[in-house]
Amino acid sequence: MRDVRERCAALPAPAPLPPPRPDSIAAAVLLVIFGASPDEHADAHLVLTKRPDTMPSHQGQIAFPGGKIDPAVDASPRDAALREAREEIGLSPSAVDVIAELPTVGTAVGQFVMTPFVGITAPTPLLVPDPYEVVRVFDVSLGELLRDDAYRSELWRWGNAGEDEREMYFFDLEDETIWGATARILVDFLAFLVGVPV
Repeated sequence: MRDVRERCAALPAPAPLPPPRPDSIAAAVLLVIFGASPDEHADAHLVLTKRPDTMPSHQGQIAFPGGKIDPAVDASPRDAALREAREEIGLSPSAVDVIAELPTVGTAVGQFVMTPFVGITAPTPLLVPDPYEVVRVFDVSLGELLRDDAYRSELWRWGNAGEDEREMYFFDLEDETIWGATARILVDFLAFLVGVPV
């Protein structure tokens, strides 16, 4: 845990993005990190959720807690990430120490532009998922995500003639697969933690 906190303190400020598309939807997500014990040297764990198949977008995918930024209630993307984490998994904003902002990413297919934040919370927090938005909340150790056999990538093409292509990232867990924008955020975050350029 101490290593994660120290590395995140050295994260450079995210580079400014070009203006979003007029139809883009701003969102924010929270990478919730905690230790399996109060020991600062305990293995760090990351909280993930599984979206219901009934959601209007990204059905059944593994995701970080987060959602759309609501200008009526959110003073900033950070506030939106904390609010959504409270609504989706019952994590109080006062229990989270936000230590970093990561580069904003867009979904490969769709309109979402997401700003990720890294927050540290107490060891093994009690999380209560909202059944409308989350069918499962679980955690995975960063060590498991960093295993050689956990990560893979594929080149995907789409469009009428397959003219658009993008490298897609995947993390294969014991019983779930992380992919899409969540995996892209994870690749950048883990690469920074271990000092590997991406």
